[in-house]
Amino acid sequence: MVAIDPALLTNILLIGLSGTLICLAVHFIPVGGAPAAMAQATGIGTGTVELAAGSGLVGLITASYMYAYEPLANIPLVMAAGAMGSMVMLASTMFAGSLIYAYGVAVPFASAQVKKDPITGDRQDTYISKGTQGQGLPTICFVSGVVGAALGGAGGGLIYFVLMDLYKPLIALTSAFAVAGVFTMGVMYVNSVIPSYGVGGTIEGVHDPKFRRVVGKDVITSFFVSILCGLLAVLIAGGMSI
Repeated sequence: MVAIDPALLTNILLIGLSGTLICLAVHFIPVGGAPAAMAQATGIGTGTVELAAGSGLVGLITASYMYAYEPLANIPLVMAAGAMGSMVMLASTMFAGSLIYAYGVAVPFASAQVKKDPITGDRQDTYISKGTQGQGLPTICFVSGVVGAALGGAGGGLIYFVLMDLYKPLIALTSAFAVAGVFTMGVMYVNSVIPSYGVGGTIEGVHDPKFRRVVGKDVITSFFVSILCGLLAVLIAGGMSI
């Protein structure tokens, strides 16, 4: 009987958890797609993969900076650095988009999924333009997006930390940085595509009924797919040597 190293099993499970966090995060981000780009739907005017990958990669940069330059960096610190980077990136994107919607396109921000904004209590339905599914980024969408970015960035930071601890003893440090970074990007892209199938277009965030309808299935799928990614990461480490 082959004995399973508990440390390797823990690493695989942590990568599975990290990927699940990234998948969950995507559901919080207000994705408006092409309709939002024309101010005909609520959310950011691009796709789930672009938003998740964009915010996730910035989180990866901040997480890797923390890991490289803070000698006492542990898992919570690296995850927090990743979360902060992603939050700043996505909040900046939403803020810039809101300026364009408000002063360039001149549309009021309104959600088509709720009658009142759950945070501010402001009426939404009376401000929706005819023939559209809402427009702009109401407060609930902005807050939901920032929360999603935090989850995604934390997940990316966790993957990076686990992989660095796995690869660092086996190859040169600079190579370990590169391999861990590329693999983390791969896991992010995988877990950005899974929710895009579940969402099937646009989602406003945590208040959207679609969130409750698809998040469970997507998260379970993501966990098992991410476990396979973790297994692959361990197998790759088996072929490494200094």
